[in-house]
Amino acid sequence: MEFLYKYARIVPFLPLSASVPIGLGTLLFPGATKSLRRTWALISIFLLSTAMFLSFNLFLQQINGGPTYRYFWSWIIKKNFSSELGYFIDPLTSIMFILITTVGTIVMIYSDNYMSHDKTYVRFFAYLNFFNASMLGLVISPNLVQIYIFWELVGMCSYLLIGFWFTRPSAANACQKAFVTNRAGDFGLLLGILGFYWVTGSFEFQYLPEKFNELIANDGVASFFVTLCAFLLFSGPVAKSAQFPLHVWLPDAMEGPTPISALIHAATMVAAGIFFVARLFPLFRALPLIMNLISWIGGITALLGATMALAQKDLKRGLAYSTMSQLGYMMLALGIDSYLAALFHLITHAYSKALLFLGSGSVIHSMELIVGYCPGKSQNMALMGGLRKYMPITGITFLLGTLSLSGIPPFACFWSKDQILTDSKLYSPIFGGITWSTAGLTAFYMFRMYLLTFEGEFRMNLYNSYNNHITLYSTSMWGQEESRTLSRTTMDSMSSQFTGGKSSFSKEAFQISDKIERFSQKKKDLVITYPFSNKGYFLYPKESDNTMLLPLVVLGIFALFVGLIGVPFFRGGMSYNILSQWFTSSMNHLHKNHPENWSESFTDAIPSVGIAFIGILIAYVLYKPIQFLSQELPDRTDSTMNSISDHSINIIYNWSYHRAYIDLYYDKILTIGIRGLAEPSHSLDQWAMDGIPNGVGILGFFVGEGMRYLGGGRISSYIFGSLLCVSISTLIYYFNAPLHL
Repeated sequence: MEFLYKYARIVPFLPLSASVPIGLGTLLFPGATKSLRRTWALISIFLLSTAMFLSFNLFLQQINGGPTYRYFWSWIIKKNFSSELGYFIDPLTSIMFILITTVGTIVMIYSDNYMSHDKTYVRFFAYLNFFNASMLGLVISPNLVQIYIFWELVGMCSYLLIGFWFTRPSAANACQKAFVTNRAGDFGLLLGILGFYWVTGSFEFQYLPEKFNELIANDGVASFFVTLCAFLLFSGPVAKSAQFPLHVWLPDAMEGPTPISALIHAATMVAAGIFFVARLFPLFRALPLIMNLISWIGGITALLGATMALAQKDLKRGLAYSTMSQLGYMMLALGIDSYLAALFHLITHAYSKALLFLGSGSVIHSMELIVGYCPGKSQNMALMGGLRKYMPITGITFLLGTLSLSGIPPFACFWSKDQILTDSKLYSPIFGGITWSTAGLTAFYMFRMYLLTFEGEFRMNLYNSYNNHITLYSTSMWGQEESRTLSRTTMDSMSSQFTGGKSSFSKEAFQISDKIERFSQKKKDLVITYPFSNKGYFLYPKESDNTMLLPLVVLGIFALFVGLIGVPFFRGGMSYNILSQWFTSSMNHLHKNHPENWSESFTDAIPSVGIAFIGILIAYVLYKPIQFLSQELPDRTDSTMNSISDHSINIIYNWSYHRAYIDLYYDKILTIGIRGLAEPSHSLDQWAMDGIPNGVGILGFFVGEGMRYLGGGRISSYIFGSLLCVSISTLIYYFNAPLHL
């Protein structure tokens, strides 16, 4: 066991050992590195799988009663100051190790197929490995200095991966927005770290809470100052975990590749803020004002994220707001001293939301084969529908994730969410109302997404048929998206080479999909979407490849069974669960007053399940599948598109669709306001601060230039000039001298 703990530090180095050679090879030997793209992918998957194996071994040692382990070595030593590097193994670290490595391995397997078409495939795996190494280094850090270093590395990787397709303006803007927003929180985090070091003289997680609690008990520190430092410390998790009001970066971060959304913005990076608060939970717990702040920020974020997810058309953006809402649940649970419930929901949500994001990637990948690379259509749920018939495995696994996140038993998120609902209701009626309302909204918007995407008929075909046109979309990810809309006449002439002169709208035209696919592959950057008639359709979505379906199935199993670690078991009139047993050795304040028998447990679960079913029922009534008839296609298509896509006068719809107007106010107050202040500052700097030195220089230039013409080289001219100056000076003195009597 000692040997295993001693070499636990190699876990973060395994993905790093894949990232560094890929990065260096891309810079030094780009041709050879790109030719081995699949080899690098296999190496990356193997190394992260090895890290996963070691993580499971560490986890087994912990749950079998293994002690916490801290190993460090001195980094900076100067007089009385010593900064150390090392690692810290405890139950929280071991669980986060498993979470990061399992989801990371699954996402890498999925990415091998999802990114296979991309010319920057190798660079993607370099970034992905470096992110995994940074995240593993963050959770194993034993002190605030080391965690801040990896905190910033994780943020850098997020910036690189959100803007992976940086030639697209939307992706470039999204990564900049994420970077600036997180810098606001990280600056506060840095100030908080320095403040607590000034107070306690320590950065170490093992000693910092003890010294701080001792100072608080002996009134050895000003309460206002430590509260301010704790607030600054908390600002880092607020930004990293997309909590209100620094949540605005997360929905735009969906511009990155979908596997990144599953790994970073659902399961791992956004969980770093929750992990940080959990790591320093004894410190925050000593400050009631900060605990109240944490709970209120979490409650507002949970409810706000749920309301903003209600009317989103973009599939990934809806899931992003759902992630924001669930992170709010976790933060609220920490704020009300429900440590176990927060960590439990962190685990169950990570697997369920990773499943949903990868499922959305499967859908988008299939839609792109029909409409080309056009996020406005390939991610728009209003143009989907009926995909379960064509993508059954994706549809079933997406439904499993939807049921889990909606809180339907026996799926994973039911157990964790039910604990948060119960604890929040016992803590405060206000927080109970927030969490229960959010639970109903969660079930509504999740089934809204599922019904719009997978049930009914495939509306893209109906939409194209009604609009009676074909669109050619560029699928290149390295330039601006281009589209051309062709009329029937143009399309008929274009398709004559495939149909033997027959109209592309005739029945025979729909029998030649293989020829069209070969034509598309020959053109490489174009995907052709034909218009449709009432007689039939030309192109349908198709199920993804096995390398994309296998991760969905594995995550579906996790979404079904991972909640068992928190299922309450009853013995001797007392309730306990596996999760609480894991953490008992490191935390002594985890047990809450939970039900004492199965009947009481199921009775308490009835209201939460009931409110979830109410949300599902409302979603079904509003978005139930519609069967289209050919003779009523135009009218029904138009009405359906209006009911699903167009803006409504309903206040709730507008609030949700426009992101609660928060981005609009940020743009007017911050962006426009800062630019308004910057312009006068720029003018002052240009004309005053720079103008005065530049003016003196220009004046000297002109004086020197004028003096140059006075020197003609003739001595007689110099003597004449000198006598003239002397004469003028004498006259001036004579007429201005005082009269002496």
